[in-house]
Amino acid sequence: MTATSTPRSEALRAIATRVLVTPDVPAMAKDPIPTSAYFGINTFGARQMRDKLPKDVYEKLTESIRLGQKLDREIAPTVAKVVKEWALSRGVTHFCHWFQPQTGLTAEKHDAFLTLDGSKGAVESFTAEQLIQSEPDASSFPSGGLRATWEARGYTAWNPASPLFIMEAAGTKTLCIPSVFIGYNGEALDEVTPLFRSSEVLSDAARGLLDLIGDKGALRVYTTMGTEQEFFMIDRTHFAMRPDLVMGGRTLLGAPPPRGQQLEDHYFGGIPERVQACMAEVEYELYKLAVPIVTRHNEVAPCQFEMAPMYEETDIATDHNQLVMSVLKDVALRHGLQALLHEKPFAGINGSGKHCNWSLSIASDNALNGINLLKPGKTPHQNLRFLLFLAAILKGVHKHQGLLRAGIGTSGNEHRLGANEAPPAIISVFMGAALTKMIEDIIAGRAGTSAEQAMLKLGVAKLPEIEQDNTDRNRTSPFAFTGSKFEFRAVGSSQSIAFPVMLLNAVVAEAIGELTKALEAELKKTPSVDDAALKVVRAAFKETSAIRFEGNGYSEAWVKEAKKRGLLNLRRAPEALAQLETPHAKKLFTTTRILTAAELESRYHIRVERYLKDVLIEMETMAEMLDTQVLPAAYRYLGVLAEGAAKSKQAGIKVIPQVAAAEAVGKLVTQLQAKSAALKAAITKAGTLHDTPAKCAQFLTSTGAGAMDAARAVSDKLELSMGDEFWPLPRYREILFPV
Repeated sequence: MTATSTPRSEALRAIATRVLVTPDVPAMAKDPIPTSAYFGINTFGARQMRDKLPKDVYEKLTESIRLGQKLDREIAPTVAKVVKEWALSRGVTHFCHWFQPQTGLTAEKHDAFLTLDGSKGAVESFTAEQLIQSEPDASSFPSGGLRATWEARGYTAWNPASPLFIMEAAGTKTLCIPSVFIGYNGEALDEVTPLFRSSEVLSDAARGLLDLIGDKGALRVYTTMGTEQEFFMIDRTHFAMRPDLVMGGRTLLGAPPPRGQQLEDHYFGGIPERVQACMAEVEYELYKLAVPIVTRHNEVAPCQFEMAPMYEETDIATDHNQLVMSVLKDVALRHGLQALLHEKPFAGINGSGKHCNWSLSIASDNALNGINLLKPGKTPHQNLRFLLFLAAILKGVHKHQGLLRAGIGTSGNEHRLGANEAPPAIISVFMGAALTKMIEDIIAGRAGTSAEQAMLKLGVAKLPEIEQDNTDRNRTSPFAFTGSKFEFRAVGSSQSIAFPVMLLNAVVAEAIGELTKALEAELKKTPSVDDAALKVVRAAFKETSAIRFEGNGYSEAWVKEAKKRGLLNLRRAPEALAQLETPHAKKLFTTTRILTAAELESRYHIRVERYLKDVLIEMETMAEMLDTQVLPAAYRYLGVLAEGAAKSKQAGIKVIPQVAAAEAVGKLVTQLQAKSAALKAAITKAGTLHDTPAKCAQFLTSTGAGAMDAARAVSDKLELSMGDEFWPLPRYREILFPV
């Protein structure tokens, strides 16, 4: 570092001269290898099981997976033996139960394939018990009161529906066994156990409705998911120089650059070479894990990108999205980059979401197999089936809009929701012009009372055009029908999809059950199943009119209109999370048995506690940055100005511009000192409220957030007033527009 250089200038120089890391991927080898040749090589899935397991064992295992049943313990020793042989042949030395506690991340404890024989010799060993179950410390993970500190016992249990996989890191290989995590008394301590329960409840409800309308033989109704993952990618050096990014994932200080995203030149533009090299390696690692990533592109904001997979069963898609986030962060480090998954890492430009494309499909041994229930068919009956399930979804979202908002209620997401690139905090459903007209015609009775006549008159006896996107896209809608699926756009980029999708499954399952009862009652008066179904659909569409909205969700007019409709506008995460405590929520989960009352209560407490911790970490980080970086830099700058003014005066110069500059900066420094003191006072006050989480959350969303905003406003003005060589933090223009 030269005498006039600064850590910032040295970082800029290093970034500008950084050598591109060429990705080590088969496609760039001397003899390129197609993706299909290595896709899934690090997974023990259906293909490997078919090839390596005895036929009867394979059939029992796949039957349990297909029907969502528990594993037959009689076949476990055979499966464990084959798994061990396969893993050892791939160079694996350790195994772990890979599970998803309520931290939003994954957890694993590695054990070696090692035991000692009678002669104290080392032998590789892997038993059926080790495959099926493990015992981590349950009190060391968030439980929301389900487990006390001294109640440590908890269990992980293999979920055979999700393929085993090998994770490679730093030359090591570990066999990961996807698992659920439960307490000693069977309490769900993880994210995926309630998701699995909701899948079963939804399947049972949907099968009951299908049977009632004459579509018999469905073995299971399952949800499918395609999860679009948005993220930022910045230089690792800039990341390391920003304590706010390191501690909380978002910049707490930073003046907006002259250029942001207003030129609209980044979206779908050419992917920067360095980032493309990284993404190619990410895809390679994910392909080995059978994660079917098929899309990559620039997103709207500078340094923002997206990766998206093909559709999969939701239970597997949940695991795969966790792998996407993990691999993305790990591989980025190899390229000197940092992947930012926070919903709003930079103020003033687009934040990141995780668009969850959700649908319903049938598994059966007859012609119903593979049918997407949100895809219209070729006959009036098939399209009435489509409308029935459409009505159920509208009914569930309308009744439990607050719960769906709670599912996306995080500290990061509240900075994104309602901004100029994300859905508002008000939950609504976008159906598109064609379906909206159809729904309104059905409500008004313009289609007649006979189901077949109605379908023909509405022009929907056949509806293949819906599959071809006959609806426009509405990027302001948090929950939009986009042709054979719904896109839940409001989920945050850093979230596990398990919790919000579990809530969606639950509210739809309840609504399907209510429609089934209504149809059973109507069939006592109306002999024709289709005619009775049309009446039920009409009533449901009319009942849920308020939740449908086709306009601009960003507008103030919509906020006022939504209030008139009785829709909730839960702007901050704590008030959204309070929806988990409502009588509606408690009744839903206890009657469906997806969550016990205690499990539901625990989820509320865990999420509120996480919110408090996130915000307090941010407040303390900001206070530290102001005291140790911003203010000292300002003092140095003031010293230089004062020294220059003194020398100018001594030299007899009459016009001394440093005086006015010093006075302007001095005023900002004085203001910032006061704002910093107010921030520290808010931190102290929050500490006294920690034993009453609801009061503490209310304080932080008002006084705490206000103190941070006020301090940032002054700091950002100061940043634009100080000499460039004095400012200690990488600026937005440097981070977002690397040279």
